Amino acid sequence: MERFSGRKVLVTGGASGIGRCTALRLADEGATVVAVDVNADALDAVAAEADGLSGTIVARTGDVSTEDGVKAIVGGAVEELGGLDVLVNVAGILSFSHSHEVTLEEWTRIITVNLTGTFLMCRESLPHLLASKGNIVNLASTASHAGQPWAVAYSASKGGVLAMTRELAIEYAEQGLRCNSVSPGAIDTPITLSFSLPEGANPKLLRRVSPLGPFGTPEGIAAAIAFIASDEASHMNGADIRMDGATLS
Repeated sequence: MERFSGRKVLVTGGASGIGRCTALRLADEGATVVAVDVNADALDAVAAEADGLSGTIVARTGDVSTEDGVKAIVGGAVEELGGLDVLVNVAGILSFSHSHEVTLEEWTRIITVNLTGTFLMCRESLPHLLASKGNIVNLASTASHAGQPWAVAYSASKGGVLAMTRELAIEYAEQGLRCNSVSPGAIDTPITLSFSLPEGANPKLLRRVSPLGPFGTPEGIAAAIAFIASDEASHMNGADIRMDGATLS
């Protein structure tokens, strides 16, 4: 399939996990992808992986946690691509702590990257996406839908991403722009594999975040993102696709 032939795509968090797989999947379907991450070396490796695909990946180092950084990311991508058809916001961070032990610094950092960063990327990209009648795919989480222990800042940030996705869909639908999200559960990525129980935590609460079967794969999430961002999903707007192995069922 080449559903993205000629399409101009910007993917954040593109150096690893879901972001990496999404950039490669869209390039494999013909897109020209600007992949952004703070990890320059890993990002260059992803761009090299795209050699031989029908599309291409251009690596751009950038930080979504600052307004100037986001302006540089979007401005540079639009200059590189000559426009923008799809924005995929994957960049995010996660830590595990008892809520009463979370510092303001930790809270602010997670909210800034996951929620404010996603907002800034959307805000700066909107004029270009409205011009192309393009679409946005945000990465939410099962933590957007139900209580997830030991992740108060992450849960708040992802709940905000889900609400923002629905707001943007309503606000800009009549102008031809779509905005949707994907809510992964436990996925086999570096961010998930970094999990460890906080000291004294009740292991029974793991049932709140564990799938009934095996962990999902980043390739599977990338496939869902590719469908949502494609013309096949042209009537999907303001939707969230939960991919969690029946964790919340």
